[in-house]
Amino acid sequence: MPHCVIARRVHFNAAHRLHNAARSDEWNRATFGPCNNLNYHGHNYELDVHVEGEIDPETGYVLDVGILKKVVDEAVIVHLDHRNLNLDLPYFADRIPSTENLAVFIWEQLAPRIPRGRLARIRLWETPRNYVDYEGN
Repeated sequence: MPHCVIARRVHFNAAHRLHNAARSDEWNRATFGPCNNLNYHGHNYELDVHVEGEIDPETGYVLDVGILKKVVDEAVIVHLDHRNLNLDLPYFADRIPSTENLAVFIWEQLAPRIPRGRLARIRLWETPRNYVDYEGN
């Protein structure tokens, strides 16, 4: 059977503050700049979810993108959209909510829920110019 990678792009908005509580306020301001704003700041994230697998001869799909959209919405978007990552997600109680750490969080939510094929990569766009690719451990 032929092997393909499919992708779905979704969008969410979230706020965060980059701050390492183990370091001084001066260090945090120097390291994170405006991203260390005490009142947080927000991003319009774009998330590309890539699933790879064999094409099902009955459907012609690796995975129906409608199903993938539903999985992403239920496993990720409902938890992240219009949220403060620092305050609303227990995962970030002891982690800095950088885009890299957010990508790992998203992977951990999605990978076990992909019903057919396997999660191959996620690309998380923080801005139109900055993104993180993550392919699991």
